[in-house]
Parts: sequence; C-alpha cells; structure tokens
Amino acid sequence: MRVIPLGGLGDVGRNMAVIEYAGRLLVIDCGVLFPEETQPGVDLILPDFDHITDRLDDISAIVLTHGHEDHIGAVPYLLRLKPDIPLVGSQLTLAFIEAKLKEHRITPYTLAVAEGQSEQLGPFDLEFVAVNHSIPDALAVHVSTPAGTILHTGDFKMDQLPLDGRITDLRAFARLGEKGVDLFMVDSTNAEVPGFTVAEREIGPVMDAIFARAQQKIVVASFSSHVHRVQQVLDAAERHGRRVAFVGRSMVRNMGIAAEMGYLRVPPNILVDVRKIDDLPDDRVVLMCTGSQGEPMAALGRIANRDHRVEVGEGDIVILASSLIPGNENSVFRVINGLLALGAEVVHKGNAKVHTSGHASAGELLYCYNIVRPKNVMPVHGEVRHLIANGRIAEATGVPHENVILARDGHVVDLRDGKATVVGEIPNGYVYVDGSSVGEISEADLKDRRILGDEGFISLFAVVNSETGALIAGPEIHARGVAEDDQVFERIKPDIVKALEQAVADQSNRRDTYQLQQVMRRVVGRYVSQRLRRRPMIIPVVIES
Repeated sequence: MRVIPLGGLGDVGRNMAVIEYAGRLLVIDCGVLFPEETQPGVDLILPDFDHITDRLDDISAIVLTHGHEDHIGAVPYLLRLKPDIPLVGSQLTLAFIEAKLKEHRITPYTLAVAEGQSEQLGPFDLEFVAVNHSIPDALAVHVSTPAGTILHTGDFKMDQLPLDGRITDLRAFARLGEKGVDLFMVDSTNAEVPGFTVAEREIGPVMDAIFARAQQKIVVASFSSHVHRVQQVLDAAERHGRRVAFVGRSMVRNMGIAAEMGYLRVPPNILVDVRKIDDLPDDRVVLMCTGSQGEPMAALGRIANRDHRVEVGEGDIVILASSLIPGNENSVFRVINGLLALGAEVVHKGNAKVHTSGHASAGELLYCYNIVRPKNVMPVHGEVRHLIANGRIAEATGVPHENVILARDGHVVDLRDGKATVVGEIPNGYVYVDGSSVGEISEADLKDRRILGDEGFISLFAVVNSETGALIAGPEIHARGVAEDDQVFERIKPDIVKALEQAVADQSNRRDTYQLQQVMRRVVGRYVSQRLRRRPMIIPVVIES
C-alpha cells in the first residue's frame, strides 16, 4: 500500500493524502491553504493534482474527515476534472460541501457515513470513528487492505465534556490498535503545546462575562464553520436579551445548514437580518461574522477598514474567537489595530479565554499513541516544527525512531510487510487560485508582484531609426511607486543616450532592439540602485521607426 501526501505536511492547511492499493486510489481530504502576505493577489492555494490527473478513473472515493475549509475547500477544483468521483463523509460535512459545490454548479455523488459504520470502496475496507473537533460530525478513518492498515485521525482533540456530548472514541482506537495499526497518521497541529487542550465548556462562562458587562454592540469573529463557538454566542445572547445577526456569506450559509440539520440550536426569535440591526439599540445587538484571520475581504476586515455597512466605535466590543493560523499574524494584528483605532475594545485569545483549539495537545497525543500502539507513525497536518514535535512524542511512547516517518508533501511512502518507508518523491508545488484562473500564476509572477508592491515600477521608452540606429525620440522615463519625482531621472538621460549610441555602433550590420532595451535597463538599474537604494521593476521599450 502506498501513501502520497499532496498537502498538509509543512503547512497548516491544504490537507490531502492519496492512498494507493491494487491500482486503485483513495483520497483522504482535499483542502485549501489561505495565502500569506508574500503571495499578493492570491485567493486560495490548492494541492497539486498533477500526480492523479491522468488517473481520475482510478479514484474509488474522496473521504472527507470534517467540514473545515482546509479539508474540503479544494474539492470543487478536483471535481471540475471529474464530477462523478464519490464523496464520502458525515452528514454535516457533506451538507457543507454540497452547498459549496452548488456555487460551482456541480452535483456530486455522495455517501453519508457515521461513526461505527464500515464501507467497502473498491479494494479499501473503511471503518469510521467518532472524533471530537471544533466542528460537529468529525471522523477518523481506518483503512484496511491485504497490504496493511492505516488509521488517519483527521483533525481531533480529546475534550471529555464536549458541548454536543460526542467524544473521541478511544475505545474504537484501542480495538483497532489491538487488531494492529501498521501506519498511524496523526494530527500534529498542537504537538508543541504541553498538557491538554482547554475544554469548550470553559469558553462559555468567559463569553457570558463579556456579554454581561457590554454596554453597546458586540461583534464576534470566528470561522464560518465553527458551529460550537456560534452556539455559545447564541446561548450568551439569549441569556442577556440580545439578538444575533450573521454577517458574511459563508457564515449565513453554514449556520443555516447546521441549524436545519439540528447541529445548531437557535433560540426562538433571536436571529435578525443584518440589514435590520439599525432598528435595534446597540445594547441589544450581537454580530456574528467571518474574518477572524484578518482576511481583508472578510466581514471583520472590512469593518476595521470602514468599508462595511456595520460600524464599530467607542464602547463596542469585538471578540476574536479563534486561534491564529501561522502566517496570518500580521494580518490579524492589522485588523486589531484598525478596530482599536476606531475606539472599540478587542478581546482575543491573547488577553482572555475566548477560544480553545480544536486540536490535541501533547498530553492527548501521548494517550493516543499508548492506546493504539502503532507499528509506524506518520505525523500529518502541521508545519515542519509540528511534525517533528509529534514524531518525538511517538518515540517517547516506544515507537522506534526509524518507524517515525517525517514525510513532506510529495514524498512517496510505501507500506510493505508492516514497515513504512519513504521510497521516492513526486513533483509537488503550490497551485494558486487568482480570481477565475487556477494554476496560471507562477512563483515568478508572485515575485514580480512583490517587487511591484515593495520597490515600484519604472518604464523606459525610446525610438531609433531603423536604418541608421540614430535616436529619434526619447528616452522617456516614468516611475510609479518609487517615491521620487520623474525629474530625478533627467540627469541619467545623457548616460542612456550615450550607451544606446555605443550599442548601435557595435550592431553595425543589424539592429537588435532587445539588446538596446537591456542596455537601457542596465544603465537605469545601476543608477537607481546607487542613487535611490531601490530595486524597482524596470520595463524598457525600444521601437524602430
């Protein structure tokens, strides 16, 4: 049996793994990664599907462990290639992805499963296990073939008093461990955090205290799929006589689905359309919105930039009810500073217990390894530091060092005779979604965007005689974003003319406009570097007349 991670090993997001046996493929999760500041203009980052593009007919199913974007967000882009690949997951997970696929005009083939259920999909014998996470209906998946067994946790923690009463089924983990788990693929996100993850129930009293002292409107930002957190906000609002408006398209969509399916208890008459909140006094309003990661186009980011119908000011309280995804720190702090500048009070995980993680900390991982006793361990879902920390925890429980597979995206891991080994690597890179284009933006394009954003742009224009090579017009120089008036370039024009004349003399029998353009670029580039200490993008144009 072969395992190829196509995402999620080195990043917090873009989770996807491909399991191969007997010529058939099983995909576990297919999520997106959200861009960082070094990827300007990018909307989403997808796993690289190239390895399976010519084998789409071999895919038995896509198994989705839960409904977070970093596990389901790339499904529409894979189904664009072959819409009839079956999707397997819990009821809530499938409801979330079906709503997303509807926007892409794709009607999927789905199979709803529940904990304790077993299914045979091609050569893969699957058993689904309940796990507790920050979204209801999360599942671990046990994959069995004649070549060996894999237990994939998905994202999980071991909250012993969860809001929905659905705990991680450690009895099933133990039973599967007794049968023998050849490869344990384990969530690594909180592997560096000692002890145990704070229980969800501890967040409620803190939220209640904030609601009790609030004098004006309350804005709560969270992931649009964090049903448990939204439930706590609804409960607190009910206790304090406030009404709640959902803000943000994905928040409205997901909470509508969760309520309809019974995963979210909505008190009577508590919801109000965001367009009608102006009719209510501020001390009776709660806004539940997206944007907890500082996304500029999400509701909270637009509120901070005063680009939203909702306004915050002196006396309002904004609660960021989420963890910081690594790489988003600057964006989140920018939003916090923007809200503070408007006069709002900002409550976040750093100054109050308003959020708890959905991932198992080191103490919980120790329990899992001791319960399952796997032969081989492959940490998944995390940055390199998380994967290494998770591997060390596995070793501490007795897993031999050589049986801990610290793989990276694109590594090929073979499971043979109970031993997992990295046997090779396939090309694997980021696939960028930029507006309507998918995969057309390259690293070179992003480098150009960074240069344009950081250093500015200079255009050069000159016209030469096609027969003699004499300069007829120019050079004209125009700069944008260089923080200098165009007049500063007047002193370099004689040098450009001289360099062009020399280049024309060297090209006595032919006229190479590309070479002339490079001459202009070098002269201006040298001047800008020495005189202005800048390295802008320089676009030279030479036309023959």
